[in-house]
Amino acid sequence: MAYEWVKALHVISIIAWMAGLLYLPRLFVYHTAATPGSEASETFKVMERRLLRAIMNPAMIASWVFGIWMLILIPEWFKQGWLHAKLSFVVVLTVSHMLMARWRRAFEEDRNTHPQRFFRIWNEVPTLLMIGIVIFVIVKPF
Repeated sequence: MAYEWVKALHVISIIAWMAGLLYLPRLFVYHTAATPGSEASETFKVMERRLLRAIMNPAMIASWVFGIWMLILIPEWFKQGWLHAKLSFVVVLTVSHMLMARWRRAFEEDRNTHPQRFFRIWNEVPTLLMIGIVIFVIVKPF
């Protein structure tokens, strides 16, 4: 019974985390077009800060906590290759989260140097990682 609750909370956390990971780079795309110091730029700063601090950071932490909790409940998974591949992708997803936090800080300080195209490309990274993670967990190809 505990496993089902932990799994449900893990999935809920992942959904919230992914929503933020998919939305924040899109905000960066629009923020890049705004003149630093303008009303639009200041609005984007508030939106980006609240998204990261109120949704993404707690969701990422919860995803890790519930994921580790599931591994404690089912340690046999450590012997399976799909788990190692999934965890590798989750680590890269976490690194991308941290990069987005750094870029948000740069926008906050009006020192962004990346063009819109950069953020348009980065907008696809979480999607690709998510696809890999879902395939590893559901299909368990190895």
